[in-house]
Amino acid sequence: MDGQTAVVTGASRGIGEAVARRFAADGARVVVCARERDALDETIERIDADGGEIEGLRADVRDEYDVERLMETAARASDGGIDAVVACAGVYHGDPGETPLADDAYSAFDDSFRTNARGVFAAVTEALPHLTDDARVLVPSGNVAREADAGYGSYAVSKAAAEAVVRQFAAEIDQTAGVVDPGVVATDLTGGRGRDPADAADLFLWAATDAPAEAVDGGVVGLKEFRKATA
Repeated sequence: MDGQTAVVTGASRGIGEAVARRFAADGARVVVCARERDALDETIERIDADGGEIEGLRADVRDEYDVERLMETAARASDGGIDAVVACAGVYHGDPGETPLADDAYSAFDDSFRTNARGVFAAVTEALPHLTDDARVLVPSGNVAREADAGYGSYAVSKAAAEAVVRQFAAEIDQTAGVVDPGVVATDLTGGRGRDPADAADLFLWAATDAPAEAVDGGVVGLKEFRKATA
């Protein structure tokens, strides 16, 4: 990714932080955002200490003006525009697997959609004027968005909506847009259960660079495709 510009939302922890670090290690200029300034600063400091080129803004993906500012900042100092967007910002209200839909508060349902689905819409919409011709937009998701599993409530519904947003953009824009399914990754959203986020970051790097565009665009790529391609 030498000379490329990548934007990663939700980069203060979990998959977002791991992807930002992996992209920076591969030579990308990475622009990151998160809601919490202190946690974001820690990510920036770690990537900077590793020699990566990193810039960060406190931004809330629920606010389209924050996202607009993020994308404009990323594009302003780039060579030709934004080459990759990874929309990792997400929320889960309650304990994973213990939030039946009927028990969700309306506020939890609304915020899940504003962050997990509308936040993806905002990230892609605000990035569009700045994307390079061969840019890739990636959104992490998992089986919970495609196969109903009791106890995941509005989170699962909002992730299904996020995948639908990606598919629609893939049908309408010239750039590549797709879903990346890293399986179960140890993050706050999974209660710390799953594989190391750093391992998942390799999948995202592949999806952003070497994966066939036709496989990514409008589809879902995961560990099976990654392992087959890199065996």
